[in-house]
Amino acid sequence: MRLLHTMLRVTDLQKSISFYTDILEMKLLRRKEFPDGKFTLAFLGYGPESETTVLELTHNWGTSDYDMGNAYGHIAIEVEDVYAACEKIKSHGGLVVREPGPMMHGSTILAFVRDPDGYMIELLGN
Repeated sequence: MRLLHTMLRVTDLQKSISFYTDILEMKLLRRKEFPDGKFTLAFLGYGPESETTVLELTHNWGTSDYDMGNAYGHIAIEVEDVYAACEKIKSHGGLVVREPGPMMHGSTILAFVRDPDGYMIELLGN
């Protein structure tokens, strides 16, 4: 067994694809429209789906917002330098909501950014 993907519902697919590819440097691996179901799927990641876990963005046509609820946490991404990653994200218009620094009650350096739909992404130093 292996973990294949995590799915997020997004309201503006192109804006989300741009965020994950331009700012977080993922690659768009594949995209497919389902006209009968009125939705589009886009799969993004840092390597081939056959080798790595990827992110599935689902755009349900005609849906302009979602209720986040209170159960969702975040996606975690390992980066070489959390401070440099946050500077790059800010310079590309991304929103850093927790500046880089040691985690509370620990020494791991982390930061949090928010994607266009409000999903939280944790950046962790390697």
